[in-house]
Amino acid sequence: MLIKEDKLVSKKLPDVTSQSSSKINETLSNVGMGKIEMPIQVDWSGQVQSVPAHINAFVSLDDDKAKGIHMSRLYIVLRQSLESSPLTTDLVHKVLKQFVDSQEGLSQSATVEFKFNYLVKKNALKSSEWGWREYPVTIKGILNNGSFDLYCKLDIAYSSTCPCSAALSRQLVKEQFLNDWKGNDKLSLDEVAEWLTKETSIVATPHAQRSYAYLDLKMNASIKLDSAVNELINETEAALGTPVQAAVKRQDEQEFARLNASNLMFCEDAAKKLKQYLNGNKSVVDFKLMVEHQESLHPHNAVAMAVKGIAGGFKS
Repeated sequence: MLIKEDKLVSKKLPDVTSQSSSKINETLSNVGMGKIEMPIQVDWSGQVQSVPAHINAFVSLDDDKAKGIHMSRLYIVLRQSLESSPLTTDLVHKVLKQFVDSQEGLSQSATVEFKFNYLVKKNALKSSEWGWREYPVTIKGILNNGSFDLYCKLDIAYSSTCPCSAALSRQLVKEQFLNDWKGNDKLSLDEVAEWLTKETSIVATPHAQRSYAYLDLKMNASIKLDSAVNELINETEAALGTPVQAAVKRQDEQEFARLNASNLMFCEDAAKKLKQYLNGNKSVVDFKLMVEHQESLHPHNAVAMAVKGIAGGFKS
């Protein structure tokens, strides 16, 4: 892609970048623009979404005598590329190459980062209902002297029920049961079942909270973004076992309660589940994860973190 300029106009206007040298002979690792407002097309679920994005676009300034980079060219490369194609691994790589080419020898490296919210259609747990879930996504590409790296960040909400609170609640229910039926030697199954359905019998319930997994991933640069991101979302939720829901009927809410009871977890449990899953995901080269349980018991949050632990990789 060539960035065409009006040569007659450009000849008349001063160009400080090209026509003067810097008084300080130093190179710079990243120069460009942050939080560019631009729509992108996402075709990751069989239906093209046009979503607003914030984009960071940078190149290195490797000529220490240059006054600066050709900054507007980065914007034009982005606009032209994103108008004609959805966001794919190939597009990210292509944009980075064009960033470098547009600088005409000033730069050897480039970075581009797309931040947006990805909408996913989700079916209810039991009923025929469905609804939309929104996932904050960041896709980042780095081209360093011809070597291409691809990164993905995901924020995924889930529910967590405290195992300690569940055990303490069960103890109180047990004590209430023994107190209510003390001395009754002829208790029937029907009477027990009836007792369990009474609101006054369940004297305690465990506390649960909305929780979040924050995944910072270095991806295999040959992956297809469309399938990879969808798989990451679905498999992360499956590993945790308690995804938050959109549209729900009563049977869906009951199933949600069952899933929470079947997947009691401290933040440590959630972090271990995700570390185990990511260690087995061949699309993920390296990772840093953090889980945050936004406590209903405390005014502070319970947090756990983990990294893959490879040499030169993410640090916790």
